[in-house]
Amino acid sequence: MNVGVLTGTTTMKSLYLLRHAKSSWAESGLSDQQRPLSERGLHDAPMMGKRFETRGEILHRVVTSPALRAAATAEMFVEACGFPVQEIEVESDLYFLGSGSIEEVIRRQDDQLHALMLVFHNPDITYFANALDDEIRIDNVPTCGLIRLSSDIDLWRDWSPANTAFEYFDYPKNLSADVITK
Repeated sequence: MNVGVLTGTTTMKSLYLLRHAKSSWAESGLSDQQRPLSERGLHDAPMMGKRFETRGEILHRVVTSPALRAAATAEMFVEACGFPVQEIEVESDLYFLGSGSIEEVIRRQDDQLHALMLVFHNPDITYFANALDDEIRIDNVPTCGLIRLSSDIDLWRDWSPANTAFEYFDYPKNLSADVITK
């Protein structure tokens, strides 16, 4: 979706929710925030970034949880789709702090940005996605699952579930790479 500059009329904002890729439990002494990606995660994150790029999608900002597995997912995903890795932002409010924190991260964004990706964790991502639309029921957003939402707003501070629509859901084991829509 190509997005123009704000013109005084309502402009569509795109919100992407990306769950971190599969993490490794090989090192038992690591804290939850220090867990790295597994081999599968190292494969899935760039693959999903390539799918994103192939669909012609763009990003203006990427914000990730501080957990190593989320930050690594964000880096590999954006590198594969051409977004500058050095522009990824880390936000502690995306580390298991619930829907209220996620909504606040969204509402704090620069209004000139039209495409925002948040990279974070389950169960928060599944709960958050399901709370947005009564017609959508996702039992579990799998690792490296990606949800696209759109909001018909000019200002991020006006974002709410009421003005947000589900666009698609994709995930690594979706072998057809066709996105799942309503």
